[in-house]
Amino acid sequence: SRASASVSLRRYHRVNLTTMLAMKKVVLLAIAATSASAFAFSPRASVSSSAKTLSVPAVAQFPAKTSSSTSLALSATGGAAAVAEEESGSNLAESLQVGSYFALWYLFNIGYNIYNKQALNALAFPWTIATIQMATGILYFAPLWALGLRKAPKLSMADLKTLFPIALCHTGVHVGAVIALGAGAVSFAHIVKASEPVVTCAANAALLGEVLPMKVYATLLPIIGGVAIASMKELSFTFLALASAMLSNVSSSLRGVLSKKTMSGVKIGENLDAQNLYAVLTAMSTLILIPMMLAIEGTGFIPAFKAAVAAGSFTNKSLSTLLLLGGATYYLYNEVAFLALGKVNPVTHAVGNTIKRVVIIVASVVAFKTPMSTGSIIGSSIAIFGTLLYSLAMNSVKK
Repeated sequence: SRASASVSLRRYHRVNLTTMLAMKKVVLLAIAATSASAFAFSPRASVSSSAKTLSVPAVAQFPAKTSSSTSLALSATGGAAAVAEEESGSNLAESLQVGSYFALWYLFNIGYNIYNKQALNALAFPWTIATIQMATGILYFAPLWALGLRKAPKLSMADLKTLFPIALCHTGVHVGAVIALGAGAVSFAHIVKASEPVVTCAANAALLGEVLPMKVYATLLPIIGGVAIASMKELSFTFLALASAMLSNVSSSLRGVLSKKTMSGVKIGENLDAQNLYAVLTAMSTLILIPMMLAIEGTGFIPAFKAAVAAGSFTNKSLSTLLLLGGATYYLYNEVAFLALGKVNPVTHAVGNTIKRVVIIVASVVAFKTPMSTGSIIGSSIAIFGTLLYSLAMNSVKK
Protein backbone atom coordinates (compact mmCIF):
# COMPACT_ATOMS: atom_id res chain seq x y z
CA SER A 1 0.00 0.00 0.00
CA ARG A 2 0.96 3.65 -0.29
CA ALA A 3 1.33 3.90 3.50
CA SER A 4 3.70 0.90 3.62
CA ALA A 5 5.82 2.34 0.84
CA SER A 6 5.99 5.62 2.68
CA VAL A 7 7.17 3.89 5.86
CA SER A 8 9.82 1.93 3.95
CA LEU A 9 11.11 5.12 2.44
CA ARG A 10 11.33 6.70 5.87
CA ARG A 11 13.30 3.69 7.15
CA TYR A 12 15.72 4.08 4.26
CA HIS A 13 16.31 7.73 5.06
CA ARG A 14 16.78 6.99 8.75
CA VAL A 15 20.19 5.53 7.94
CA ASN A 16 21.31 8.98 6.84
CA LEU A 17 19.83 10.88 9.79
CA THR A 18 23.22 11.52 11.39
CA THR A 19 24.56 13.23 8.28
CA MET A 20 21.34 15.17 7.80
CA LEU A 21 21.45 16.26 11.45
CA ALA A 22 24.94 17.71 11.07
CA MET A 23 23.82 19.65 8.00
CA LYS A 24 20.77 20.90 9.85
CA LYS A 25 22.92 22.26 12.67
CA VAL A 26 24.94 24.30 10.19
CA VAL A 27 21.72 25.75 8.83
CA LEU A 28 20.62 26.40 12.41
CA LEU A 29 23.65 28.58 13.08
CA ALA A 30 22.84 30.56 9.97
CA ILE A 31 19.27 31.04 11.17
CA ALA A 32 20.67 32.29 14.48
CA ALA A 33 22.02 35.40 12.83
CA THR A 34 18.55 36.69 12.05
CA SER A 35 16.16 34.98 14.42
CA ALA A 36 16.77 36.63 17.80
CA SER A 37 13.54 36.99 19.72
CA ALA A 38 12.34 38.19 23.09
CA PHE A 39 11.40 34.62 23.96
CA ALA A 40 14.86 33.94 25.40
CA PHE A 41 14.45 36.75 27.92
CA SER A 42 11.97 34.55 29.82
CA PRO A 43 14.30 32.04 31.55
CA ARG A 44 13.16 28.50 32.24
CA ALA A 45 12.84 27.23 35.77
CA SER A 46 15.23 24.44 34.89
CA VAL A 47 17.56 23.45 32.09
CA SER A 48 17.70 19.88 30.94
CA SER A 49 21.23 18.47 31.03
CA SER A 50 20.39 15.81 28.49
CA ALA A 51 21.38 16.41 24.90
CA LYS A 52 18.47 17.06 22.56
CA THR A 53 18.74 16.57 18.82
CA LEU A 54 16.52 17.91 16.13
CA SER A 55 15.28 14.82 14.36
CA VAL A 56 12.25 13.77 12.36
CA PRO A 57 10.10 11.61 14.64
CA ALA A 58 7.73 10.36 11.95
CA VAL A 59 9.53 6.99 11.73
CA ALA A 60 8.95 6.34 15.40
CA GLN A 61 5.35 7.50 15.22
CA PHE A 62 4.33 5.20 12.35
CA PRO A 63 5.98 1.77 12.51
CA ALA A 64 5.60 -0.62 9.60
CA LYS A 65 3.78 -3.30 11.56
CA THR A 66 0.69 -2.04 13.29
CA SER A 67 -2.76 -3.34 13.99
CA SER A 68 -4.04 -0.14 15.51
CA SER A 69 -7.33 0.92 13.94
CA THR A 70 -6.37 4.52 14.61
CA SER A 71 -3.13 4.12 12.62
CA LEU A 72 -5.02 2.44 9.75
CA ALA A 73 -7.58 5.21 9.75
CA LEU A 74 -4.86 7.84 9.71
CA SER A 75 -3.18 6.15 6.77
CA ALA A 76 -6.44 5.75 4.88
CA THR A 77 -7.69 9.29 5.40
CA GLY A 78 -4.43 11.15 5.07
CA GLY A 79 -4.17 11.74 8.81
CA ALA A 80 -0.53 10.68 8.74
CA ALA A 81 0.29 13.61 6.51
CA ALA A 82 -1.49 15.95 8.89
CA VAL A 83 0.52 14.65 11.85
CA ALA A 84 3.73 14.93 9.82
CA GLU A 85 2.88 18.56 9.09
CA GLU A 86 2.32 19.16 12.79
CA GLU A 87 5.66 17.55 13.65
CA SER A 88 7.37 19.60 10.94
CA GLY A 89 5.89 22.77 12.40
CA SER A 90 7.08 21.74 15.86
CA ASN A 91 10.60 21.15 14.56
CA LEU A 92 10.60 24.54 12.86
CA ALA A 93 9.55 26.23 16.11
CA GLU A 94 12.28 24.34 17.96
CA SER A 95 14.86 25.42 15.39
CA LEU A 96 13.81 29.06 15.66
CA GLN A 97 13.91 28.88 19.45
CA VAL A 98 17.43 27.42 19.50
CA GLY A 99 18.45 29.90 16.82
CA SER A 100 17.25 32.69 19.08
CA TYR A 101 19.33 31.36 21.96
CA PHE A 102 22.47 31.22 19.82
CA ALA A 103 21.86 34.68 18.36
CA LEU A 104 21.31 36.20 21.81
CA TRP A 105 24.31 34.31 23.21
CA TYR A 106 26.53 35.83 20.53
CA LEU A 107 24.89 39.25 20.76
CA PHE A 108 25.21 39.56 24.54
CA ASN A 109 28.77 38.23 24.48
CA ILE A 110 29.87 40.71 21.83
CA GLY A 111 28.08 43.50 23.67
CA TYR A 112 29.75 42.57 26.96
CA ASN A 113 33.25 42.58 25.49
CA ILE A 114 32.71 45.97 23.84
CA TYR A 115 31.02 47.63 26.85
CA ASN A 116 33.61 46.16 29.22
CA LYS A 117 36.56 47.38 27.16
CA GLN A 118 35.03 50.85 26.78
CA ALA A 119 34.52 51.09 30.54
CA LEU A 120 38.08 49.94 31.24
CA ASN A 121 39.45 52.47 28.75
CA ALA A 122 37.57 55.23 30.59
CA LEU A 123 38.24 53.98 34.13
CA ALA A 124 41.37 51.93 34.91
CA PHE A 125 39.80 50.19 37.91
CA PRO A 126 39.33 46.55 36.85
CA TRP A 127 38.50 45.22 40.33
CA THR A 128 35.78 47.82 40.87
CA ILE A 129 34.35 47.31 37.39
CA ALA A 130 34.38 43.53 37.87
CA THR A 131 32.49 43.97 41.16
CA ILE A 132 29.89 46.25 39.57
CA GLN A 133 29.36 43.76 36.73
CA MET A 134 28.98 40.84 39.11
CA ALA A 135 26.57 42.76 41.35
CA THR A 136 24.43 43.81 38.37
CA GLY A 137 23.36 40.20 37.93
CA ILE A 138 21.59 40.38 41.29
CA LEU A 139 19.26 43.00 39.82
CA TYR A 140 18.20 40.36 37.29
CA PHE A 141 17.57 37.21 39.30
CA ALA A 142 16.49 38.72 42.66
CA PRO A 143 13.21 40.14 41.23
CA LEU A 144 12.52 36.79 39.54
CA TRP A 145 12.79 35.07 42.91
CA ALA A 146 10.84 37.78 44.76
CA LEU A 147 7.95 37.73 42.26
CA GLY A 148 7.83 33.95 42.06
CA LEU A 149 8.73 33.89 38.35
CA ARG A 150 11.51 31.50 39.24
CA LYS A 151 11.64 29.27 42.29
CA ALA A 152 14.15 30.64 44.77
CA PRO A 153 16.79 28.16 45.99
CA LYS A 154 16.78 27.08 49.61
CA LEU A 155 20.27 26.54 51.00
CA SER A 156 21.60 25.65 54.45
CA MET A 157 24.87 26.90 55.91
CA ALA A 158 26.42 23.53 55.06
CA ASP A 159 25.33 24.00 51.44
CA LEU A 160 26.90 27.47 51.32
CA LYS A 161 30.16 26.09 52.74
CA THR A 162 30.18 23.50 49.98
CA LEU A 163 29.65 26.15 47.33
CA PHE A 164 32.15 28.67 48.76
CA PRO A 165 35.31 27.23 47.10
CA ILE A 166 33.43 27.08 43.79
CA ALA A 167 32.38 30.71 44.26
CA LEU A 168 36.03 31.67 44.87
CA CYS A 169 36.96 30.09 41.55
CA HIS A 170 34.00 31.79 39.89
CA THR A 171 35.36 35.08 41.18
CA GLY A 172 38.79 34.33 39.74
CA VAL A 173 37.30 33.49 36.34
CA HIS A 174 35.61 36.87 36.07
CA VAL A 175 38.17 39.20 37.62
CA GLY A 176 41.00 37.55 35.67
CA ALA A 177 39.15 38.08 32.41
CA VAL A 178 38.32 41.72 33.24
CA ILE A 179 41.94 42.53 34.11
CA ALA A 180 43.13 40.81 30.91
CA LEU A 181 40.64 42.75 28.78
CA GLY A 182 41.81 45.99 30.35
CA ALA A 183 45.54 45.26 30.09
CA GLY A 184 45.57 44.22 26.45
CA ALA A 185 43.48 43.81 23.33
CA VAL A 186 40.17 41.95 23.55
CA SER A 187 41.31 39.70 20.72
CA PHE A 188 44.49 38.68 22.58
CA ALA A 189 42.60 37.91 25.81
CA HIS A 190 40.31 35.53 23.93
CA ILE A 191 43.22 33.87 22.15
CA VAL A 192 44.82 33.09 25.52
CA LYS A 193 41.48 31.94 26.96
CA ALA A 194 41.29 29.43 24.12
CA SER A 195 44.03 27.52 25.98
CA GLU A 196 41.69 26.63 28.84
CA PRO A 197 41.42 22.95 27.76
CA VAL A 198 45.17 22.55 28.47
CA VAL A 199 44.71 23.74 32.05
CA THR A 200 41.56 21.63 32.44
CA CYS A 201 43.36 18.43 31.44
CA ALA A 202 46.21 19.20 33.85
CA ALA A 203 43.82 19.97 36.73
CA ASN A 204 41.75 16.85 36.13
CA ALA A 205 44.87 14.68 36.07
CA ALA A 206 46.40 16.26 39.19
CA LEU A 207 43.28 16.54 41.36
CA LEU A 208 40.96 13.81 40.08
CA GLY A 209 43.49 11.32 38.71
CA GLU A 210 41.67 11.44 35.38
CA VAL A 211 43.70 10.07 32.48
CA LEU A 212 42.24 10.68 29.03
CA PRO A 213 42.91 8.89 25.74
CA MET A 214 45.92 10.03 23.73
CA LYS A 215 43.72 11.52 21.00
CA VAL A 216 42.42 14.08 23.50
CA TYR A 217 45.90 15.09 24.60
CA ALA A 218 46.97 15.31 20.93
CA THR A 219 44.40 18.07 20.38
CA LEU A 220 46.19 20.18 23.00
CA LEU A 221 49.26 20.56 20.78
CA PRO A 222 47.66 22.95 18.26
CA ILE A 223 46.16 24.92 21.17
CA ILE A 224 49.55 25.36 22.87
CA GLY A 225 51.33 26.06 19.59
CA GLY A 226 48.69 28.48 18.37
CA VAL A 227 48.65 30.52 21.60
CA ALA A 228 52.47 30.60 21.62
CA ILE A 229 52.61 31.89 18.03
CA ALA A 230 49.87 34.47 18.68
CA SER A 231 51.61 35.69 21.86
CA MET A 232 54.97 36.14 20.11
CA LYS A 233 53.40 38.03 17.22
CA GLU A 234 50.77 39.98 19.21
CA LEU A 235 51.27 43.71 18.68
CA SER A 236 49.56 44.65 21.96
CA PHE A 237 51.15 41.90 24.08
CA THR A 238 51.53 42.54 27.82
CA PHE A 239 52.53 40.07 30.52
CA LEU A 240 49.68 41.34 32.71
CA ALA A 241 47.12 40.45 30.02
CA LEU A 242 48.69 37.00 29.55
CA ALA A 243 48.90 36.27 33.30
CA SER A 244 45.35 37.52 33.99
CA ALA A 245 43.85 35.50 31.16
CA MET A 246 45.67 32.42 32.46
CA LEU A 247 44.34 33.18 35.97
CA SER A 248 40.86 33.10 34.46
CA ASN A 249 41.65 29.78 32.75
CA VAL A 250 43.03 28.18 35.92
CA SER A 251 40.06 29.42 37.97
CA SER A 252 37.61 28.07 35.41
CA SER A 253 39.30 24.66 35.38
CA LEU A 254 39.41 24.47 39.17
CA ARG A 255 35.75 25.48 39.32
CA GLY A 256 34.91 22.49 37.14
CA VAL A 257 37.07 20.12 39.17
CA LEU A 258 35.64 21.30 42.49
CA SER A 259 32.12 21.00 41.13
CA LYS A 260 32.80 17.37 40.21
CA LYS A 261 34.36 16.56 43.58
CA THR A 262 31.82 18.28 45.81
CA MET A 263 28.55 18.18 43.88
CA SER A 264 28.53 14.92 41.89
CA GLY A 265 25.76 12.68 43.22
CA VAL A 266 25.09 15.05 46.13
CA LYS A 267 21.86 16.96 46.52
CA ILE A 268 22.52 20.53 47.55
CA GLY A 269 19.57 22.54 48.80
CA GLU A 270 16.28 22.86 46.96
CA ASN A 271 15.49 24.35 43.55
CA LEU A 272 19.20 24.53 42.71
CA ASP A 273 19.07 23.97 38.95
CA ALA A 274 21.80 25.20 36.60
CA GLN A 275 20.44 28.74 36.34
CA ASN A 276 19.86 29.13 40.08
CA LEU A 277 23.32 27.70 40.78
CA TYR A 278 24.83 30.38 38.56
CA ALA A 279 22.74 33.02 40.36
CA VAL A 280 23.88 31.83 43.79
CA LEU A 281 27.53 31.82 42.68
CA THR A 282 27.03 35.37 41.34
CA ALA A 283 25.70 36.58 44.71
CA MET A 284 28.50 34.85 46.63
CA SER A 285 31.16 36.19 44.25
CA THR A 286 29.82 39.72 44.72
CA LEU A 287 30.28 39.40 48.48
CA ILE A 288 33.81 38.07 47.93
CA LEU A 289 34.74 40.83 45.50
CA ILE A 290 33.60 43.82 47.58
CA PRO A 291 36.29 43.56 50.31
CA MET A 292 38.95 42.58 47.74
CA MET A 293 38.03 45.59 45.61
CA LEU A 294 38.29 47.95 48.58
CA ALA A 295 41.61 46.45 49.67
CA ILE A 296 43.20 46.71 46.22
CA GLU A 297 41.67 49.84 44.68
CA GLY A 298 40.04 51.55 47.64
CA THR A 299 37.55 54.26 46.73
CA GLY A 300 39.66 55.74 43.94
CA PHE A 301 36.98 54.79 41.46
CA ILE A 302 34.70 57.63 42.61
CA PRO A 303 37.07 60.55 41.88
CA ALA A 304 38.13 58.82 38.63
CA PHE A 305 34.47 58.62 37.61
CA LYS A 306 34.01 62.34 38.32
CA ALA A 307 37.20 63.18 36.43
CA ALA A 308 36.03 61.24 33.36
CA VAL A 309 32.76 63.17 33.39
CA ALA A 310 34.56 66.49 33.93
CA ALA A 311 36.79 65.75 30.93
CA GLY A 312 33.68 65.85 28.76
CA SER A 313 33.97 62.35 27.32
CA PHE A 314 30.95 61.13 29.29
CA THR A 315 28.02 62.42 31.28
CA ASN A 316 27.09 60.90 34.63
CA LYS A 317 24.21 59.10 32.92
CA SER A 318 26.18 57.78 29.93
CA LEU A 319 29.06 56.43 32.02
CA SER A 320 26.69 54.85 34.55
CA THR A 321 24.72 53.30 31.69
CA LEU A 322 27.93 51.91 30.17
CA LEU A 323 28.83 50.21 33.46
CA LEU A 324 25.33 48.76 33.89
CA LEU A 325 25.22 47.52 30.30
CA GLY A 326 28.53 45.73 30.88
CA GLY A 327 27.09 43.97 33.93
CA ALA A 328 23.74 43.16 32.30
CA THR A 329 25.25 41.68 29.14
CA TYR A 330 27.77 39.70 31.22
CA TYR A 331 25.03 38.00 33.21
CA LEU A 332 22.64 37.55 30.29
CA TYR A 333 25.14 35.92 27.95
CA ASN A 334 25.86 33.30 30.62
CA GLU A 335 22.13 32.83 31.24
CA VAL A 336 21.40 32.31 27.53
CA ALA A 337 24.43 30.01 27.21
CA PHE A 338 22.76 27.69 29.75
CA LEU A 339 19.56 27.74 27.70
CA ALA A 340 21.47 26.98 24.49
CA LEU A 341 23.36 24.10 26.12
CA GLY A 342 20.10 22.60 27.32
CA LYS A 343 18.66 22.59 23.80
CA VAL A 344 21.45 21.12 21.66
CA ASN A 345 23.90 18.24 21.84
CA PRO A 346 27.45 18.85 23.11
CA VAL A 347 29.00 18.78 19.63
CA THR A 348 26.74 21.55 18.36
CA HIS A 349 27.38 23.58 21.49
CA ALA A 350 31.16 23.11 21.09
CA VAL A 351 31.00 24.25 17.46
CA GLY A 352 28.84 27.21 18.46
CA ASN A 353 31.24 28.16 21.24
CA THR A 354 34.19 28.03 18.84
CA ILE A 355 32.40 30.20 16.27
CA LYS A 356 31.46 32.60 19.09
CA ARG A 357 35.10 33.13 19.99
CA VAL A 358 35.95 33.89 16.36
CA VAL A 359 33.02 36.31 16.10
CA ILE A 360 34.11 38.14 19.29
CA ILE A 361 37.69 38.50 18.06
CA VAL A 362 36.54 39.85 14.70
CA ALA A 363 33.97 42.18 16.31
CA SER A 364 36.53 43.58 18.78
CA VAL A 365 39.09 44.19 16.01
CA VAL A 366 36.46 46.09 14.03
CA ALA A 367 35.04 48.00 17.02
CA PHE A 368 38.37 49.12 18.49
CA LYS A 369 40.41 49.09 15.25
CA THR A 370 42.97 46.86 16.95
CA PRO A 371 45.61 45.72 14.46
CA MET A 372 46.49 42.01 14.33
CA SER A 373 49.71 40.82 12.75
CA THR A 374 49.69 37.96 10.27
CA GLY A 375 51.39 35.75 12.86
CA SER A 376 48.75 36.60 15.43
CA ILE A 377 45.96 35.73 13.01
CA ILE A 378 47.60 32.41 12.10
CA GLY A 379 48.30 31.55 15.74
CA SER A 380 44.80 32.39 16.90
CA SER A 381 43.27 30.35 14.07
CA ILE A 382 45.36 27.31 15.01
CA ALA A 383 44.52 27.67 18.72
CA ILE A 384 40.79 28.09 18.15
CA PHE A 385 40.70 25.14 15.74
CA GLY A 386 42.49 23.13 18.42
CA THR A 387 39.77 23.94 20.96
CA LEU A 388 37.17 22.64 18.52
CA LEU A 389 39.12 19.39 18.05
CA TYR A 390 39.43 19.07 21.83
CA SER A 391 35.68 19.51 22.34
CA LEU A 392 34.89 16.92 19.66
CA ALA A 393 37.46 14.47 21.07
CA MET A 394 36.11 14.86 24.61
CA ASN A 395 32.56 14.30 23.38
CA SER A 396 33.59 11.05 21.65
CA VAL A 397 35.27 9.87 24.87
CA LYS A 398 32.16 10.58 26.96
CA LYS A 399 30.06 8.51 24.56
